[in-house]
Amino acid sequence: MNNSVNLFTIGFTKKTAQKFFETLMNSGVKRIIDTRLNNVSQLAGFTKRADLEYFLREIGNIEYVHILDMAPTKEILDAYKKNNGDWETYEKKFLQLMEERQLEKKVSSELLNGGCLLCSEATPHHCHRRLVAEYLYDKLGNITICHL
Repeated sequence: MNNSVNLFTIGFTKKTAQKFFETLMNSGVKRIIDTRLNNVSQLAGFTKRADLEYFLREIGNIEYVHILDMAPTKEILDAYKKNNGDWETYEKKFLQLMEERQLEKKVSSELLNGGCLLCSEATPHHCHRRLVAEYLYDKLGNITICHL
């Protein structure tokens, strides 16, 4: 794995469908890697799993995959939401979970290259998609991360 992998991340909150899909296409994203625990929520709007898969294919010829191993557990998520968002605790528990799951052994550079980690957070700062990207970078080392 000498070749550098281009890995993107995006959140859909605070984006119109037009902005979301244009950003993906203009960036050259080849596939969305859905990192959400719940991807069928009504709150997801145009990013509900079946709709998103259809829109990505029809609008941008972009693949869709959902990788639950990249999502936090319900327990970790609930603890974070109920503890007024103690980010340090969440981050520690989530990174521990990635270690336990050995995520780096479950994804290929072919899957990641041109892939875009998707979740709901508008920005990557307090978002698990950034943690997943940075975890994979730490383990695989050949990844360029671009937050869209």
